[in-house]
Amino acid sequence: MTLPPQVLSPLDGRYHAVVSPLGEYLSEAGLNRARVTVEVEWLIYLTDHSMFGTSPLSEANIAALRALVTDFGQAEIDELARLEATTRHDVKAVEYLVRAKLSELGLDHIAELTHFACTSEDINNLSYALIVRDATKNIWLPALSSVIARLRELSVDYRDEAMLAKTHGQPATPTTMGKELAVFVYRLERIQKQIEHSEYLGKFSGATGTFSAHLAADPAANWPQISEEFVTGLGLTWNPLTTQIESHDWQAELYTKISHANRVVHNLATDIWTYISMGYFRQIPQAGATGSSTMPHKINPIRFENAEANLELSCAILDSLSATLVTSRLQRDLTDSTTQRNVGVGFGHSLLALDNIRRGLSEIDLDPQALAYDLDTNWEILGEAIQTVIRAEVAAGRSSISDPYALLKELTRGKRIGRDDLIAFVSELEIGDEAKARLLELTPAGYVGLASQLVDRLN
Repeated sequence: MTLPPQVLSPLDGRYHAVVSPLGEYLSEAGLNRARVTVEVEWLIYLTDHSMFGTSPLSEANIAALRALVTDFGQAEIDELARLEATTRHDVKAVEYLVRAKLSELGLDHIAELTHFACTSEDINNLSYALIVRDATKNIWLPALSSVIARLRELSVDYRDEAMLAKTHGQPATPTTMGKELAVFVYRLERIQKQIEHSEYLGKFSGATGTFSAHLAADPAANWPQISEEFVTGLGLTWNPLTTQIESHDWQAELYTKISHANRVVHNLATDIWTYISMGYFRQIPQAGATGSSTMPHKINPIRFENAEANLELSCAILDSLSATLVTSRLQRDLTDSTTQRNVGVGFGHSLLALDNIRRGLSEIDLDPQALAYDLDTNWEILGEAIQTVIRAEVAAGRSSISDPYALLKELTRGKRIGRDDLIAFVSELEIGDEAKARLLELTPAGYVGLASQLVDRLN
């Protein structure tokens, strides 16, 4: 027996509840609603400016036309599907939907201004700019902000929690957990600002970007000015020089920035996963949750693993879009038509990852004892401090020790030494009393420099 019709993508199945807000914009229905928006606003613009002998529409008629957008729902979705089954053309179906509305309102006399002088790409490029802009600003950026906000909270909470750093996976100069998380806050906020200031470009200049049909219809009109006014009136940035299509450079720029953010979050996910495996973070048990199907004691860090995988999928899609959308053969080919339909998939995997990261960061707790144990069993990391102080003392004329680095290398490299070993070593050093006293008081947990204060750089 065959299955009933099933969705192929887990974004539309298992993970639908998390990513469904994107459907408001980046679905086929969201795209068609944006197309209706552009067609309706172009009609209103032409009549508002009394183009081709028309008169401005009444407020009631304008409201009724715009209601086709604000009330856009299942009835319109079904009607467009019915129309496209005949037209075999999605934008033409939208045009017929708008014409039908004009007829319903008794406005057949302006029906020929529907889709006037437009190539389909005039409608499509503006529609994609609108839906990508709104999905980015209303859905994706708030999800990123929630991750950053949680990271900021943790960085402040753990600003004084000293921990052993691991450069190249080896014990290194201590830091604090708060400072390490603050690094991610700073990185992500910087990318966030870049994305917030992204441009969303649009063209509206006909079949090959030359306004040829427009000029043939009205040689006296200033069509570039009209185009600019219309595009900017939609809240977009006007692109004056294009072929049949808008060149998609703004999309490549945006998707590259989102991929960059994805990769920083991926770095965060792998670091948190590693801290969990080291015991620095404990996972908070969730009521009813199963970690392993066979090992009852386990709490698997699945939030961070899921995030890793979805960030990689998102980058794969967005990177492909960035690389391919900027190329169109001569004045136009249709490759971008199908690839752009996957923008929502790229955003969806990223949104799912951000949701997992946010949840995961709320399900962990620091284990100060684990941090303290690692610090107290790695006193050799103070070799950096000791050799640096000796150098300063030599430079100041208070010591004649030669090659302090080699001296400490011989003492510490590849060895585990304890507090007593370092105290005995420092006590015999030829350095000033004040410097010696500082070194004798130094501990791994106290050797964190300005880590705590650096968290304040986030403010």
